Amino acid sequence: MAHDPASMPVEPLHDARQLVVVTTAGWDEHQGRLHRLERAGETAVWREVDAFDVSLGRNGSAWGVGLHPQTDQGQGPRKREGDGRSPAGVFALGTAFGYADATASALPYQAMRESDWCMDVPDSPLYNRIVDARVVGQAAVAGSTEPMRLDLHHDGDPRYRLGFVIGHNPEHAPGGGSCIFAHLWRTPGEATAGCTAMADADMEALLAWLDPARAPRFVLLPEAEYRRLAPTWHLPFLGVR
Repeated sequence: MAHDPASMPVEPLHDARQLVVVTTAGWDEHQGRLHRLERAGETAVWREVDAFDVSLGRNGSAWGVGLHPQTDQGQGPRKREGDGRSPAGVFALGTAFGYADATASALPYQAMRESDWCMDVPDSPLYNRIVDARVVGQAAVAGSTEPMRLDLHHDGDPRYRLGFVIGHNPEHAPGGGSCIFAHLWRTPGEATAGCTAMADADMEALLAWLDPARAPRFVLLPEAEYRRLAPTWHLPFLGVR
């Protein structure tokens, strides 16, 4: 029986030439290991560039909504607003951001101002979007707990000095989880509210390496799920236990 190629499922990494892979020991673990990998073509072997420690949501991770088929999700919690978990799965990378006017990265970059907020209010029409209060109005950002200039709103907090958006919940489903970033940590290993945090030098190297022309993807999975999905998603071998 012939199959329509357009109806066949698309493997979520099929066009990726760069991968940012985070693995953890289990769903409730808030510490992980980040691997940078690259390949020359779709059928080429993945080559690891670097690896370093990161911290995740204070309650671990949970299945998010991204580029992976929802039917591939096995056992494990589902991401929701305020659960303190980092979304698991495969995700596109969004805009880089920071406090400076520019940064050394090929990713699109947005310099954040005191008036920039990420909307984490589920019933807001701007949910899961970064907006400027000068444009949308102060009333529109009321209730948000995510100022993008943490340093100006929280006594010099450096966490958003440099980072990038992880494309979780791209359809902005209310309550599905919002404002998921890779960003800096204040102290090594400090857990987050649902993001992935790392050292300054590691973030700078990561941003300098990322290239949107190479279709980078962000993958986060507990080790057991990584092993289960590796054959289906064609995940690179990491020596995961």
